[in-house]
Amino acid sequence: MLAQGARCRRTVSVVLWLLVAIQTLVCSSAGPAQDAVFQPSEQQLAEAGMQLQELQQALAGLKDRSELQTVQGGQLLADVQVYEKAAVWMLRFREYPKAGWVDQLRRVLAEGRRRADRLSAGTPDWHLRTGTTIRGYISAVDGSVQPYALTLPDGVDPAVSRRWPVHVVLHGRADQMNEVNFIERMDGRGPGASQTERPGQWLQLDVYGRGNNAYRWSGETDVFEALADVRGRFRVDENRVVLHGFSMGGAGAWHLGLHHPDQWCSVGAGAGFVDFYRYQKKDPESDRLPAAQHTTLGIYDAVDYALNAFNVPIVTYGGEKDPQLLASTTMQSLTGSLQVPLKVLVGPGMGHEFDPESRRQFMAFHLEKSLAGRPQPGQRKQIRFSTRTLRYGRCDWLRIEEQQDSYGASTVEGEILGSDVVRLKTENVTLLRLSRDIAGTAEIDGTAMELRGAAEGLLPDVWFQRQSDGSWSLLGYQESRAISRNPELRKRPGLQGPIDDAFMGSFLCVRGTHPPLNAAAGAWSEQTLTQFQQEFAKWFRGDIRVVNDVDLTDQMVQDHHLILFGDPGSNSVLAKVLPRLHGKPVEWSAERIRVGGREWASADHGVVLIHPNPLNPSKYVVLNSGHTFHERDFRASNAWLFPRLGDVAVLKIPVPAEGGDAAVEWSDLFDGRWELTTK
Repeated sequence: MLAQGARCRRTVSVVLWLLVAIQTLVCSSAGPAQDAVFQPSEQQLAEAGMQLQELQQALAGLKDRSELQTVQGGQLLADVQVYEKAAVWMLRFREYPKAGWVDQLRRVLAEGRRRADRLSAGTPDWHLRTGTTIRGYISAVDGSVQPYALTLPDGVDPAVSRRWPVHVVLHGRADQMNEVNFIERMDGRGPGASQTERPGQWLQLDVYGRGNNAYRWSGETDVFEALADVRGRFRVDENRVVLHGFSMGGAGAWHLGLHHPDQWCSVGAGAGFVDFYRYQKKDPESDRLPAAQHTTLGIYDAVDYALNAFNVPIVTYGGEKDPQLLASTTMQSLTGSLQVPLKVLVGPGMGHEFDPESRRQFMAFHLEKSLAGRPQPGQRKQIRFSTRTLRYGRCDWLRIEEQQDSYGASTVEGEILGSDVVRLKTENVTLLRLSRDIAGTAEIDGTAMELRGAAEGLLPDVWFQRQSDGSWSLLGYQESRAISRNPELRKRPGLQGPIDDAFMGSFLCVRGTHPPLNAAAGAWSEQTLTQFQQEFAKWFRGDIRVVNDVDLTDQMVQDHHLILFGDPGSNSVLAKVLPRLHGKPVEWSAERIRVGGREWASADHGVVLIHPNPLNPSKYVVLNSGHTFHERDFRASNAWLFPRLGDVAVLKIPVPAEGGDAAVEWSDLFDGRWELTTK
């Protein structure tokens, strides 16, 4: 049965809430409290606790209602549940830095109860309301309910066939922001100034992004899950989706805009950082990070994706006196050297904020591009695209499926010549997919092959594979179906690492229940799981799902990435999986750990890694790790939220009496064949 994370979500009594809220936290898996300057009174907490209990009781009466089991009913229920979740998390982490925040909590609980009553009566009144209202959705990552704000202009009706443009807006960092504060700021707000000036032009989606993480990891997943939820409620014009943000939201716009350039009709990045070293004022040579960390910076650093601005119109802004103007000028230099257009706005005399004229030009840019829309399928005649990870390997009719050098720069420059030929030049690409209907012939690095009629015309995409001599071959129907199943276990999109990548989709932690090979290692793995529970709850705003190894089912294996905690003695699933990993990279006994031709004593060392799961090769298996960055990194800067351990590492277990984090003794990256790059 599910462990601590699930227990946190159960209905609790007022008495328990008082005890927990006053003394410590709502549940034992909670992490460190937020830095607070205000302590609510017992009476205030008692009143909030009573309100929460009433809302939970009302929700309990709604969850089994048959009319709410539909897609639309589930959406309306989530719109209520998000108010409960906001209150639970605020009390759990004692997030009330100012006296007024307790009042915010009371108002949020009151609105949640009002919505529950309206839904119970069959008269919801918020879902078509003009202006800004709070919505909720259930995330596939962890089953949590997450909020977003949606602004509707006058005249929006799901029954009307009109398709609506959408502006996806990314908020800046606010260290004290939580779900309650987000709801309080957004719910009931009227249309923004830009919408008021042009009424009826678009829907606006303000994402929560799971807090303050620059829309990385599950924060990135949140953006696309929230957008998918909007698509489920209203008719969205897919060719007219705009992305923009300021400060941390600007960093998120660079990240999501350049990694997914075919998803937006325009991108606006205001005063957001674009790389780690410059933003942290570090020298990439003298302050160079360890090899695996330095390499995997290329997953997020926007400077490595400047070429992708060719595929989506981008406007960037910085105040003349704002240090963050460096992001705009850096990208201007890079795109200029690549002969890629980029519109740069500079606010005269401004610090970290917009001036009115720049703001007007910024929004006018998006209106112009939205009216035109992004190219529809088949209309994009030229692509210039680069990536350092297969997670971000898609642009319109092009998909990079394998890299020769994993985490290296892969580039494809392609152009459709008339209606008959698409000509491509590639670097660091060994497997490529093209949409078959873009041309009759594909010419890849000088090799001409059939495209439109390839693979017997039975597949929507055509696969091409690079040969050892550098030439390319066309895969037929049976070959294409076979290689899509990844029989030789290569890194592929969604299965490319590093460790942190597993937490962008649905994952399940599996705790060992048997005696460990070594007591110290057993205690370390349990502490690692506890730390992951605490940090994910606080910083990614959800409870991780945990199951004991003896309770793992075949359906769970099919549905989730598995995160295994323990060693071959304590965790029966880990013991089953370890010898079946490709190439058997790890040997783990009571005496020793052997990885990459090196040995360590297993009494005081542990292994972490990511790998396709031998029990279900379409999903990951991870050993003994949550996110590889920790609380200090969340508190320091969003730029620090990058992978620390690559694909595999050996850690020195700290002495219990001394405490502290485990030390990295060795780390590495798997190559494209899931083999160690060092032997």
